[in-house]
Amino acid sequence: MSKLNELEPTVRINIANPANEGGSVFGPGIAALCNGVRERGSLNAAAKSMGMAYSKAWRIIKDTETALGMQLLIRDGAHGSSLTEEGSQLLDVYASIQKKLSKESVKLYQNLCK
Repeated sequence: MSKLNELEPTVRINIANPANEGGSVFGPGIAALCNGVRERGSLNAAAKSMGMAYSKAWRIIKDTETALGMQLLIRDGAHGSSLTEEGSQLLDVYASIQKKLSKESVKLYQNLCK
């Protein structure tokens, strides 16, 4: 059995604003942070679950919002945070693309290694 058959590809995608050169992108890290906000109802709780300081999470969100030209979170002070409609849709689209590309990459890899 070839060692190649024991391997599996991984796919990492980013969604970027082509009008913003060199800025932040929506990738795996920001997707995980947004998913944490969706599940936990606050940026602070999402950051803590990832072992990240709230200040860093806040900076990442702000930088990404600026780069993408859209608001991702609605902040309600002590009441937590939630995703905006666009933020929620972007997260869903990102997850769907990631899942489909991952499946296709495994199939392609297996076919090419035959």
